[in-house]
Amino acid sequence: MARNIQSLERAAAVLRLLAGGERRLGLSDIAAALGLAKGTVHGILRTLHDEGFVEQDPASGRYQLGAELLRLGNSYLDVHELRSRALVWTDDLARASGERAYLGVLHQRGVLIVHHVFRPDDSRQVLEVGTMQPLHSTALGKVLCAYDPVARTQASQMARKTFTARTVSESNAFEAGLERTGARGYAIDIEETWEGVASVAAPIYDRRRIPVGAVGISGAVERVCAADEALRPELIAAVRDCARAVSRDLGASRF
Repeated sequence: MARNIQSLERAAAVLRLLAGGERRLGLSDIAAALGLAKGTVHGILRTLHDEGFVEQDPASGRYQLGAELLRLGNSYLDVHELRSRALVWTDDLARASGERAYLGVLHQRGVLIVHHVFRPDDSRQVLEVGTMQPLHSTALGKVLCAYDPVARTQASQMARKTFTARTVSESNAFEAGLERTGARGYAIDIEETWEGVASVAAPIYDRRRIPVGAVGISGAVERVCAADEALRPELIAAVRDCARAVSRDLGASRF
């Protein structure tokens, strides 16, 4: 019979301990509760912290469960289900806006495109399902960062590459942009990733009001933006309506 891996058993015990009882526990508390040496527990906590499974309060040094567990706990919502719920709505979005529509999810410190609807015209286009977009400069990525704590942490810790003269990479400006996105309910990208291209995106929620993805449109600046370079309000409304519709189909009720 195969033997259990002791280090994994101990890590699981730490997580279960943090999941019950007090909200935050110190290193000594955890070691005493589990009957383990402080050095052993510290190594486990350091690894769990690096992986996002626990967080440490900088003031008290105490530990609590991390946001990555939230993502794992919601893994029942399969990407294929999200895509299937969004098929009709993203088709309608592309048709109503006249632009290409995308559905994206957080994956490996970027945005994975899981569905792409072509712009409804005769232009030559390439299917982008399976491609990755950056978190910090695209509308899809910024929406995920604004509403998903895991995405925000990843984008804050990673090197934010400058793609164009408009890419926002400085930390304070980036965080301020996420606050604006969270306040208004959608994100925009005007030539921050690709010159001549503008995008808008909104978050998608599941039945527990947890963000599980983002939907948006992208197109040439001259079509997507008005004369003052602001996104056309009817396109913003169309994207937000699509996000609400998909969220309702996933069980979200507060719309």
